[in-house]
Amino acid sequence: MITTLADRIRGLASLFWREVAKFGAVGGVAFVIDSAVFIWLFSGPMHGSEVWAKALATIVASVFSWVANRFWTFRHRKQANVVREAVLFAVMNVVGLLIASGCVWFAKYILDLNDKPSLFIAGSVVGLILGTIFRFFAYRFWVFNEELDAEPEFSHDHEILEGHHKPRNGETGSPATGELPIKNV
Repeated sequence: MITTLADRIRGLASLFWREVAKFGAVGGVAFVIDSAVFIWLFSGPMHGSEVWAKALATIVASVFSWVANRFWTFRHRKQANVVREAVLFAVMNVVGLLIASGCVWFAKYILDLNDKPSLFIAGSVVGLILGTIFRFFAYRFWVFNEELDAEPEFSHDHEILEGHHKPRNGETGSPATGELPIKNV
């Protein structure tokens, strides 16, 4: 039982490590873009309109994030319907934003923390971490969710997640016994 659990954990880790690393890199660059655009806007063209500056910076960073995730992180998973994918991406980003805002709300109204450092930590640290975890799985399983069976390096991802192989039309063999699936002719 422990060996099976360890095998599943190793399988999941090997399945996600590249996507997680790429997702983290895209998120880091998006964070820098968001911060740089925000500082530039509220220090210059949108001085006095910090809320709108933050909204515009977030939109710019989100567009970058969608393009980078579509064409790099999840390039083997991108959907054929670009509009549907973009709408799902936007919806998942709104949910991530609500998670971060919810952390600030919880810190302020439930924990009665009103100082700026506490609220910053609640929103930009705890909220960012929880929102990022949500976004990764949402992007992977709902936004960029095309089947990867045609790509050799991703062809067995469903087996790892499900813990068993469902034979396709006419296949025999079992990964549990080490047999490779064989197509019956």
